Amino acid sequence: MSENSLPAPAAKPRRHFWWLWLGVAAFAYICDQLTKWWVSSTMELGEKTPVIPGVLQWYHILNSGAAFSIGENFTWVFTIIMAAVSVAIIVFARRIRSLWWAIGLGLVLGGALGNLTDRLFRPPSFGMGHVVDFISFPNFAIFNMADMAVVGGVIVICLLTLLGISLDGSRAVAKATASNVTKTKSAEVAGHEGEEDND
Repeated sequence: MSENSLPAPAAKPRRHFWWLWLGVAAFAYICDQLTKWWVSSTMELGEKTPVIPGVLQWYHILNSGAAFSIGENFTWVFTIIMAAVSVAIIVFARRIRSLWWAIGLGLVLGGALGNLTDRLFRPPSFGMGHVVDFISFPNFAIFNMADMAVVGGVIVICLLTLLGISLDGSRAVAKATASNVTKTKSAEVAGHEGEEDND
């Protein structure tokens, strides 16, 4: 048997990052719910509190739409979407072998669950609840910590996708190179075997 026909060594299995994914999701969710509870219990609806004059203020409102007050007439649609996104992330979580994918998906899950909790359990009704928003910048939409987590997580996921990093932590280029090497070795082995048969 020639050296070229020897099987390639098995790749070292990558670590699971479910603990990080779960921790990031829990952190984002708890921060969101605690800040909403604080705003709801200390500020009247419609009240404004300057934080950095001219730059940042707390503005207590209720939002029936999606993140950043988009689509306020489609509450049920956003409730279903958030529930579907949460379930999808949980299903795919077992495939995560990348630290940054764990962070990105954890942020999206925590934020989605934070706003979904409001949709399900806040007035006016189950599934139609209004989300508490309070972070306000000049000439910009009013949002909350859950919105920030979702947007931050989506940015991380987009960057990972652009860099070609998959859920298992491998790069698309590395996979293609490994595939080409395997094909080349297979062709060489087949060539050697063909030569031996001719002899």
